Amino acid sequence: MRFSVMDLKVGDRTGSDVFNWNGLLVVSANTVLNADDIDKLQRHDIDYVDIMLRYDGKSPEEKPAAAIPQENETARTYEEAVGGIKLLFQQMLQEGKISKELVDQSFAPLANHIEQEKDVVSLLLTLNNKDDYTYQHSVQVGMISYYIAKWMGKSEEEAVFVGKAGYLHDIGKSRIDNNLLQKPGRLTADEFSQVKRHTEYGYEMIMKSQLPEPIALVALQHHERLDGSGYPNALRSQDIHPFSKIVAVADIYSAMISNRVYQQKQDLLRVLKELHQLSFGKLDAKITQVFIRHMIPNFIGKKVLLNNGESGIIIMTHPTDFFRPLIQINDQFINLSDHHELEIQEIYMR
Repeated sequence: MRFSVMDLKVGDRTGSDVFNWNGLLVVSANTVLNADDIDKLQRHDIDYVDIMLRYDGKSPEEKPAAAIPQENETARTYEEAVGGIKLLFQQMLQEGKISKELVDQSFAPLANHIEQEKDVVSLLLTLNNKDDYTYQHSVQVGMISYYIAKWMGKSEEEAVFVGKAGYLHDIGKSRIDNNLLQKPGRLTADEFSQVKRHTEYGYEMIMKSQLPEPIALVALQHHERLDGSGYPNALRSQDIHPFSKIVAVADIYSAMISNRVYQQKQDLLRVLKELHQLSFGKLDAKITQVFIRHMIPNFIGKKVLLNNGESGIIIMTHPTDFFRPLIQINDQFINLSDHHELEIQEIYMR
């Protein structure tokens, strides 16, 4: 049922995506509105919004049971997936293989849940402040790989398959000394050679587990690069499996937006710019561009901290310079495309 923006209440749940006058996503479907969301809708001159559930848990047309807040349900499902990958790492280490049943049991609920999530930026901002980098990273890569596959027009079944491959891409690290994975300083050449073996270990283990070969190939090839500069086999574009190319984009993005023992996380928009640069020779250009085009609208309405110490809100992205958006600071509007001395230091939820 459609409601005037002026009649919205905190706790109302949207029934469909809400776009502004020039087609930019303002609020995603299935969002439980807070005061900032309602304010954002008003600032974007939205008149009416489709609401499927009112704040008191009663639908405009019927009375279902009160809904679980989307944020809590998402966090719970995510944590269950993290726990699942931990179990898979342990099973792989103890038995040298993993069970298909445990893989499905661990990843399927996450895939079923994130299918409904439209604002991927908010999802990553909400779930990215975690410990246990290797496990968190595996879940994030599975999620992002799923989204990329969907955005490329693949079926739900195929997208879940790609997401599952992303979820398991680092399973070979179960055989790498954790002291190496957690080393805060620079790895020696010998240590790096040992870490790189996780791709081969992953392939061997997944094949031994009798999982589909494309999942094993993703574990083997996600560090390969189109120009032959990757590892373990220095493959070039035509020799890299298409799913490995998708997971490679997801892997780099997740790694760069995450805190690690030897690296501070970078803001989500800046990393998209770096992915864009990598698409000229190292990453598949089509896959990277699909990812960037679908991520960019989700930055509208996010709060930013600039390098001059000021905070503002992303109001609009530039049509040709995606990575330098229009920022509102109080009553002032700053087009970062015209102010190259200003840089976004951090993006976070309002």
